[in-house]
Amino acid sequence: MKQRNLYPLLGELCSPASISGREDGIRALLAEKILPFAHEVRFDALGNLIAKKEGAGNAPSVMLCAHMDEIGFLVTFIEENGMLRIAPVGGIHFSAVAYAEVVSESGIPGVLVPEGKTKPEEYGALKFYIDIGANDRKDAEKKVSVGDCFVQRSGVRRLMHSCVAGRPLDDRVGCAVLLSLAEELWTEQTEGDIYYVFSVQEEVGCRGAMTAAFGIAPEYGLCFDVTATGDVPGASPMACKLGEGAAVKIKDRSVICHEEVVQTLCRLAKEQRIPHQREILTAGGTDTSSMQLAGSGCRVGALSIPSRYIHSGVEMCDLKDANACADLAAAFVKQIGQ
Repeated sequence: MKQRNLYPLLGELCSPASISGREDGIRALLAEKILPFAHEVRFDALGNLIAKKEGAGNAPSVMLCAHMDEIGFLVTFIEENGMLRIAPVGGIHFSAVAYAEVVSESGIPGVLVPEGKTKPEEYGALKFYIDIGANDRKDAEKKVSVGDCFVQRSGVRRLMHSCVAGRPLDDRVGCAVLLSLAEELWTEQTEGDIYYVFSVQEEVGCRGAMTAAFGIAPEYGLCFDVTATGDVPGASPMACKLGEGAAVKIKDRSVICHEEVVQTLCRLAKEQRIPHQREILTAGGTDTSSMQLAGSGCRVGALSIPSRYIHSGVEMCDLKDANACADLAAAFVKQIGQ
């Protein structure tokens, strides 16, 4: 396996607050970083970042995709006492975010709090508010307006071995893999065109990848995102574990991956001794499903980074698995058209 130091890059990518539909901050950073490794960098109408590396021949094109948005909260109302009522953007587990530190897209800090005497089984958006320390509504309106967005405070920390924890690893770790791939493949002569897509609004329905894939009409595609694990106490039975390598998706609730792509990924992993595992996710989905339906259809697979505690403030993954995803994706792209 090629050794990549993804930790500094991941820490940088986790910094901008970029809730679904408000991805400007992370998009500008990603565009700056991928520019040296692409022949063309552009944005589509929905806000996807699309970078193209032109191929040397007439081999099939491939779209490599990771989403750059994150879950968060939208301010819907400001109470007379200055508390902010919110609506979720994306899938929020409110039991995992109670009393979390949050920050607005303009940098206003606050705390996400359940109403007094609310039982955990009653947790939900209507029972939560954000406290920014305001004296009353007029005081709060000096800093916040209805429609402003908040996210949980970001940051990444090293744990034992090659594990890291923080947020939003979903899916900034996929973005880090994609950037690493772009840098590695830039000096390689690849036959087909490669499209690196950093998609928007994945957390609210896999919207960005759908428009990007229809515009590109690739013949092959790979999606990079996190997936759940079965290696913690009380977890539902699942084959994926931290540290066991790239997770080759077979299916999730929204997609059945193309059998040719799945078999090719598994074969390449065995031939090149890249650690890998097979993934079946019984709940949830990724941009893979949107890519599959582009145009007249696309041969799509997914390489997932096993992650614990997804959609909480302490998502956790093993950077060895992210490295394995990059190795396997590079091997897959190089063999297209051979």
